[in-house]
Amino acid sequence: MRKEKILIVDDSEMNRSILADMLSDSYEVLEAEDGVRAVALLSRQASELSLLLLDIVMPRLDGFGVLEAMKVHGWIRDLPVIVISAENSPSQVERAYELGVTDFITRPFDALIVRRRVVNTLLLSVKQKRLIDMVEEQVYEKERHSDLMIDILSHIMEFRNGESGLHILHVRTLTDLLLSHLTRRTDRYHLTMADIAVISTASALHDIGKMTIEEKILNKPGKLTPEEFEIMKTHAAAGEAMLREVPLYQDEPLVKVAREICRWHHERYDGRGYPDGLQGDEIPISAQVVAMADVYDALTSQRVYKPPFSHEQAVKMIVGGECGAFNPLLLACLEENAEEVRTALQTEQKDAIRSRKLQKISEETLRSEGGGASRRTLRLLDRERIRSSFYASMTETVQFEFNACPAMLTLSAWSARRLELDEIIMDPERDPRLRGILGEGTWERLARKLAATSPEQPEMRMDIPLRYPEGIRWSRVVMRSLWSDAMVPGLEGSIGIVIDIHDTRQRLQELEEKASLDALTGLLNRSSAREQIEVRLQSGSPLRFALALFDLDFFKSANDTCGHQFGDEVLKFVARRLRSSVRGSDICCRAGGDEFLLFLEYKTDIERTVERIFRSICGEYGGFRVSVTIGVALEDTAGRCYENLFRQADAALYSAKRAGRGRFCFYENSMENLLPAVES
Repeated sequence: MRKEKILIVDDSEMNRSILADMLSDSYEVLEAEDGVRAVALLSRQASELSLLLLDIVMPRLDGFGVLEAMKVHGWIRDLPVIVISAENSPSQVERAYELGVTDFITRPFDALIVRRRVVNTLLLSVKQKRLIDMVEEQVYEKERHSDLMIDILSHIMEFRNGESGLHILHVRTLTDLLLSHLTRRTDRYHLTMADIAVISTASALHDIGKMTIEEKILNKPGKLTPEEFEIMKTHAAAGEAMLREVPLYQDEPLVKVAREICRWHHERYDGRGYPDGLQGDEIPISAQVVAMADVYDALTSQRVYKPPFSHEQAVKMIVGGECGAFNPLLLACLEENAEEVRTALQTEQKDAIRSRKLQKISEETLRSEGGGASRRTLRLLDRERIRSSFYASMTETVQFEFNACPAMLTLSAWSARRLELDEIIMDPERDPRLRGILGEGTWERLARKLAATSPEQPEMRMDIPLRYPEGIRWSRVVMRSLWSDAMVPGLEGSIGIVIDIHDTRQRLQELEEKASLDALTGLLNRSSAREQIEVRLQSGSPLRFALALFDLDFFKSANDTCGHQFGDEVLKFVARRLRSSVRGSDICCRAGGDEFLLFLEYKTDIERTVERIFRSICGEYGGFRVSVTIGVALEDTAGRCYENLFRQADAALYSAKRAGRGRFCFYENSMENLLPAVES
């Protein structure tokens, strides 16, 4: 088995000898006595090396000079570097990390520490390369599916109108090319490679609104009449409306960008376009660039109403303003890269487009300006998380990864917004906001459960109360440990642990399976509600609590007059009204008969909340006037004790009924003796 190669660069033969003795049993060791010799060796064998151990203070060319040369030649991106030096001032260490080193070891060193860090660095490099392969494979697959969709859409549009089926592919290629040059020319629009990919894909839908135009107008060989042209112009707004009415995915970037492009790709920079007369950068850059790509391809393609113009004529007409005004920056990009535009459409095949885009995204993923391997790994992990963000937003579950060393929690974008946290949390054990969400002791219990996993039994589950912005919700945490089978098998600090947290709806499903729901109304039954309320009361929440008890006025008359089946329907009607008027964090149950219980969390203005719920429940069902009387107890007088809250709410309900029913009443101390004593 071929050993991995390590290059030791140090002007001290003694230091090189010590390090070589420590490592030569496991690795093939090369040596260089100064920076000049190291750079010469790197120029020949950089791709064969797995690790570089580098001293800082050396004659002719010091360690910083070597790092600068590695950065210029791009070696630092693929070859991890550990600096071993007696020069350990903060400025020296900071400069080393800025130049891209992975680790910094201070002399004198412990042999065990050096070996451990060498092993960890090499493991990290192997895992990083695996991740890069995964990223490239996923990007390629995503691009293949996108191209397939665009091919199909192109042929559909070709059947519908007289344009070539290549029009959509050409617009996409030109959009990608022009945006790439625009980002190199200016940072005015803050476009990433991911943004460009979304805009290029969305450009395929730019003329989807033409599906609403009659074919006799769409394919008319001659010039359109003013009336026909007004009809033709409606396709822009029609396309946007079609996408707006798609029932799902309205928050997805691709759909948002496609809607922009559909509506505004006929706007012009001077405000003389349609349908809204936008001007300048009021027009999204996505629509601006698709407009130029659309015009160029229309000019250079055969149409039922005109022959094709040459490439040179088309560029001249666009730059000269004969096709409307365009963004001066985009015009400059078109002029400066006119030959590349011609070549892209004449010779570039779809596989070449895909390969070029894959190369761009991979280069952006690997690019590290001033960052070491650890930061590159974070960027790769971030890129890897993008592929699951769509599923996170669709399933609406909190999803995240945990690295033990260095301690790092990485949330999906949707999860970070849901919990109001950063997407990446370093040292999560000490993060005050995260501990506030988890509650006291929860992190430690999770860590103990994780430590008890094994490769044979990698999964663990635990039910915990999570504090969301709107309140505490019970959740099930499912954790799966990932185990290394590399040089040092075991639960590695850099291996991610994927944790899936199910929200309250899953918890309610589980409760239903355990027969904890009221069979008639679907609300919690009394015992299950009490169990959840008591947990909430002991949670330490900074919010305040209220318990409301209510029953239906004159419910007996509904049963006596219309029958018990009608009475059941009235109860279900009240349950639906109650469920629709409370928040997901509130607890409501059917306590028995026509009696209901509601547990609320609040900050201020509880009276307005109770009044809103009271009014939403009251109404009419099947000719029967639904009216309720509510008694409310607050923790201000009852404390965080279920028995006290229930007793005081019952007293308030009794008081409200004595005052005439059809109202709500808050407990006061004067009501203490209203209820008869219960004999023990």
